[in-house]
Amino acid sequence: MNGPDHWKVLFADNTIGEPEIKAVTEVLRSRWLSAGAVTRQFEQEFAATLGVCDAVAVSSGTAALHLAVLALDPLSGDEIILPALTFVASAAVAALHGMTPVFADVRSERDLTVDPADVARLITRRTRAIVAMHYGGHPADVLALRDLARRHGLVLIEDAAHAPAVRVGQRMLGSYGDIGCFSFFATKNATTGEGGMVVAEDPAVLDRVRLMRAHHLSSTTWQRAQSGGIGYEVAGIGLNYRPTEIAAALGRVQLERLAEDRTRRRALVAAYREALADIPGLVVPFAERAGDSAHHLMAVLLPPGADRERTRAALAEGGIQTSVHYQPTNQFSFYRGRFPGAARTLPVTERVALRLLSLPLHARMSTSDAELVATLLGEHLRREATVTEETWPCSTRSGNA
Repeated sequence: MNGPDHWKVLFADNTIGEPEIKAVTEVLRSRWLSAGAVTRQFEQEFAATLGVCDAVAVSSGTAALHLAVLALDPLSGDEIILPALTFVASAAVAALHGMTPVFADVRSERDLTVDPADVARLITRRTRAIVAMHYGGHPADVLALRDLARRHGLVLIEDAAHAPAVRVGQRMLGSYGDIGCFSFFATKNATTGEGGMVVAEDPAVLDRVRLMRAHHLSSTTWQRAQSGGIGYEVAGIGLNYRPTEIAAALGRVQLERLAEDRTRRRALVAAYREALADIPGLVVPFAERAGDSAHHLMAVLLPPGADRERTRAALAEGGIQTSVHYQPTNQFSFYRGRFPGAARTLPVTERVALRLLSLPLHARMSTSDAELVATLLGEHLRREATVTEETWPCSTRSGNA
C-alpha cells in the first residue's frame, strides 16, 4: 500500500499557511467557536467577491445543495434535472425529500458540462428545477440553462462547488441561477476543511436559507449572546447547518489567496495541455475553450481501450496520485433500483465514464511536476499500445476476421 511518503506528486493539496494558523488562533482565543462575527465577515467578503448583495455560510457544499432543495418546498414526485456526471450529493438531497432525480447527458468528450438540449428534452409538467454543475471549474452554459428555466417556470440551481469567483460575461458563476451553491471541502480551490456557501437572486430566499441553516430559529445563539435575550420563535423546519468560526477564519484568508491560486492553476493547466498534446488517443476536455475557469480538475480521457486501473497503478508506482471524477450517479445501485428513469441511456456520459482520469492539480505543484505526470502517463500509454499491438490476433491484423 502506498503511504504518504511514497507520493512525488499529490493529487490535491491546500495552501494553508501561517496566515490561516494566525486567523484560527485568534478565533480560539476569542472562545466563541460557532457561527458568529467572523462568519458574518466571511459571508460579506464572499458576497463582495461574487458581486452579489449577500451570502449565507453553511457547514458543507452538500448542506448548501440541501438548503437549495428545501427552498423549493419540494413535494414527493417532483422532478429535478441534473447531470449524471457529478458527485452524488445533488441527487441525494433531492431523493431525500421524495423528489425524482432525472439524469441528463453531458455535451461532448471535450465539454463535460450538462447539455442544455438534453435538459430541454427531459422537462415535464412535474419538473421543478434544473441543476447546472460547473465541471472541474469550467462554466456550464448558464445562459442557455437560465433561459430554459425561465421559459418553463423552473428554478435554476448552480452547483458551483468547483468554480468560486469565475466570471462569465458581466457576472460570476453562482449568480446566474436562482440559487448558487459553493463548497470549501478540503480539496477545493479555497478550503475551510468542510464548509459551503449559498447565494440567491431573491433576498427573501436567502433569508429563508439563513433561517433553515439554524433550525429556523428567529434569533441565533450569537444574537442572543449579544443581546442577553433567551427567547426565540420557530416558524418552519430547519436543520443545523451552521459553520464554525474556525472555518470562517480559514475561509477569509483562503479567499484572499484565490487569485494567486487561480494564476498558478492556469499555468499548470497550460503546461499539462502542451505536454499531453502528442499522446495518441488522449483527449483533454475543455482545452479549446476560451474564457475563465477555476481549473479545479485536470481531467483527461484515456485512449479508447486503455485500462484505467492499470494506468492508475502505473502512475502510482511512479509516485503520482490520481483520482476519477466521477462515476455517474445514475449507475449506482440505489438510483437504478429506486428510479426507473436512471436506466435511460446517456450516450456521451457512458462513452466517457470509463475513460475519465483526474491528474494532480493544485497550487503547490510546480511546472516540472505537471511535466513529470504527463511524461509518465505518455510512457505508460505508449507501452500499453505497443503490447496490445504485439499481442493482437494475427487473423484480425490481416483482415481475415
